[in-house]
Amino acid sequence: MKSKIFFCVVFVAVFCMQLHAQHNITYQSYYSGSQSGDTSKTTIISYHNQYMISSFEKLSENPITGLAETITYVDNDTKQIITQLVYSENEHYYSKSDFNTFNTFEKSDETATILGFKCKKVTTSINSNTIEIWYSEEAKISANPSPHMGFIPGMVLKTIRNGSAVTEAVNIKKEKKIKDHFFPQNMGIEKTARELNNLKKEKLIITIPIFENDQIHWGDTSRVTHIPHDTTLHFAGGTLILKRINISALPDHYQLFAEIKTHSNGDAYDRTGSVFVIPESTARSFTNGLINGMDDLPILTGKDGEKYQGIRLEKDFLPVIELVRFFTPFGVRHFNDRVQIDGLDWSEEAYYKQEISDLRNHLQGDVLIGAYIGNYDKGGHLFNLNLLAYPGSYAMENSNKNKTWDLSLFNTCTIMEMGGQNYGKLFGTDSLTIEFEIPENVQHVKLRYISTGHGGWGGGDEFNQKENSIFIDGEKRFVYTPWREDCATFRELNPVSGNFWNGISSSDYSRSGWCPGTATQPVYFNLYDLKPGKHTMTIAIPQGDPEGGNFSHWNISGILIGELIGF
Repeated sequence: MKSKIFFCVVFVAVFCMQLHAQHNITYQSYYSGSQSGDTSKTTIISYHNQYMISSFEKLSENPITGLAETITYVDNDTKQIITQLVYSENEHYYSKSDFNTFNTFEKSDETATILGFKCKKVTTSINSNTIEIWYSEEAKISANPSPHMGFIPGMVLKTIRNGSAVTEAVNIKKEKKIKDHFFPQNMGIEKTARELNNLKKEKLIITIPIFENDQIHWGDTSRVTHIPHDTTLHFAGGTLILKRINISALPDHYQLFAEIKTHSNGDAYDRTGSVFVIPESTARSFTNGLINGMDDLPILTGKDGEKYQGIRLEKDFLPVIELVRFFTPFGVRHFNDRVQIDGLDWSEEAYYKQEISDLRNHLQGDVLIGAYIGNYDKGGHLFNLNLLAYPGSYAMENSNKNKTWDLSLFNTCTIMEMGGQNYGKLFGTDSLTIEFEIPENVQHVKLRYISTGHGGWGGGDEFNQKENSIFIDGEKRFVYTPWREDCATFRELNPVSGNFWNGISSSDYSRSGWCPGTATQPVYFNLYDLKPGKHTMTIAIPQGDPEGGNFSHWNISGILIGELIGF
């Protein structure tokens, strides 16, 4: 009798140990039918009614900047979820939340066997996404890689979102050791769920500050003989600011963006703006013109007899590389109290954000970067520029894929407008032709092209559609008409735009590739059939005739981008 009792006690003890043993579960996530392989892996350590989810992907010994280990602690008894970000031994953040009680689960009669466990199926809908959930109660443990969708009574082995996004268990390992609990005594600094999510993303973004509240205005010119590092200089009477900085090279998987914020500091008008890089790899660069004057740049004499300085590729000269073309609104912030219109709240600043990843070759190492806003106002504009880099992989190593070649061909945007540079008005009597050469190890060439027309009266090219024709080796290859008809969308940026008798504001009018308060998007022309060797490109625009003291002109910039063979 005693032996039977002893056997029962031992059996119960062993059964409880097995019941509460620790389970390590590995999940993989992927898209059904995808050829790109696993998208991520998640690990769950489960002990009875508590489990810990770790989604940290250590893909190399050199992870990207700002990558956190994300750990989620779930207690089914208290129905509580704690999400923790671990950045280092002493930098932890966390947020608490309760189980989602809003979702309802629809039971199904379907069953399946996954990794040897008999599973039941339920479905739910979250934010219009249909989710199928397969779970098993046989293991007597709780585990769910997505606990925020609600309580599931058992171990989730597979979920399918919208029939294609799959997360499924691929390995389950039972450990003999028993954990007392999973929750650390010190979770770190508490945040709200929103704060934690924002923090996680912000730390992954590499922000490179360039200009901060720098004034672009009339009446401030730097007198220098060279361009020092980390110092904002002013040229063209203060309407062009320039800084030399050193930017660390980033892996190719990072996407690069220019983020611009600007507002009026006294100037009431819509002005042309440009963010650019000055290449210095040739014997002469645009820097010569900044320091010594415009006549120190290569001169193109048009059929109109006028001189155009530094606008195209020459044997010893590369024109300025335009990152972003933007246009200031009519007096945002500074003049917000001048006019009140029912139903409109004036913005505090103009905001522009544009991807510039394809120009990454010019955004690493020693970089001479500048910004221009044409104006003759003493207050001018206050200007901010950051470069933002977003990772596309967990690993910091450079993949050596997508290595690019580029060649700046032309730029008629008058960034030294107030310093003597001529406007791009040669198209009234001439076209612009550039000679260039594609190296043997370059393929899949395309042209990145930005074009905006100017001439701000009724007959000027700002308000009239004009075809831009692009000829390659004498053959007309592309015809493009830059035009925007959505300018009225940005009315809240333009407090002192003129309001006419018919209810239309000046900022509402359609324009040649731009609107007050917007950035102009580059267009791309495919030149994949262009072979290595020497070629010519010609840009022709039927520019309108002058009228009285008014004249039209065109700001165009172009850079060839190709792939280097062998990388």
